[in-house]
Amino acid sequence: MSILPKKNELGFFEIRLESIGGLGANLAGKMLAEAGVLGLGLNGSNFASYGSEKKGSPVKSFIRYCDPDVEIRDHSPIEEPHVVGVFHEALYKTVDVVSGLVPDGIVLVNSTRDFHEVKKDLKLEYGTLAIVDALSISVEEKTKVNTAMLGALFKICDFLNPDDMRQVIRKTFEKKYPHLVEPNIRTFDRGYNEVRFKTIETPEDAKNRVFTRPTTPHGYETQALGGVVTAQANSIFKDLSGSRQGFLPEFIKDECINCAQCDTVCPDFCFVWEAGEDKRGRKQMFLKGIDYQYCKGCLKCVEACPTTALRELRETIGYADENRVKHNFPYVTGGVM
Repeated sequence: MSILPKKNELGFFEIRLESIGGLGANLAGKMLAEAGVLGLGLNGSNFASYGSEKKGSPVKSFIRYCDPDVEIRDHSPIEEPHVVGVFHEALYKTVDVVSGLVPDGIVLVNSTRDFHEVKKDLKLEYGTLAIVDALSISVEEKTKVNTAMLGALFKICDFLNPDDMRQVIRKTFEKKYPHLVEPNIRTFDRGYNEVRFKTIETPEDAKNRVFTRPTTPHGYETQALGGVVTAQANSIFKDLSGSRQGFLPEFIKDECINCAQCDTVCPDFCFVWEAGEDKRGRKQMFLKGIDYQYCKGCLKCVEACPTTALRELRETIGYADENRVKHNFPYVTGGVM
């Protein structure tokens, strides 16, 4: 008898992870598949899809499970998933993360916001929405977001055995990083216990809806001249906000001594200065603020600051736009003037 709660016409239970490079979605997909195969004897497969291998680039990881007597001969990307895991909630700005979700599917989002706000941003019409604060858990346990997300995914996929994943975590880390075994198990357990759920009633017409593969407006015939990539972190829009992994520097102007240590270490020329005079009437440059459009959240400035004028701050949606101080000269593109 099958232990899978549901299957598509090919006999697969499918999971798609939506993330950015640096959050560990690729490794999470491998560990998730391994736990189902070694722990429950299922057939399973995993592979990832990504562009340039750098932090901040969009990443997808795909996991398929099926019964032991079913062969996996489908290695195409998962378009109609039963479960979607969103590792970086800002992805909804440029990626339709819930595309193709089955009517009774589940979406897991790494977020601190309430269900209504997340549902609105994702344009989620039906299914179950799950939220876990994976970033805070990983920071507190000094691990990565992916292990907390795995814990929440195991709570969602209740046919999986959490003990199997604990064994996979041990196997993955004990040889090269034995000191990370227990913190990652704690992170997994917290993700499992702290995830919250809310089900959105599925309308009748959605149950009979036929999936249509989304098309890009930028194909070989419709692409803009020069092959412009209209995704985050490109040189046209000069927006690195999609690359930030959850933190940015907070500027406290009253505590700044204008020493320029932050500007010296910043790789992207994010700091905005203005000319003025000190108390003695001498000309001096004063730090006006941060142009968050270029900031990727590396926090090198926080480490370099000799005062408390720059502090590590967990990014909330809208903070960077509201507190951005724009450069007063054009053509700044990620450190090139």
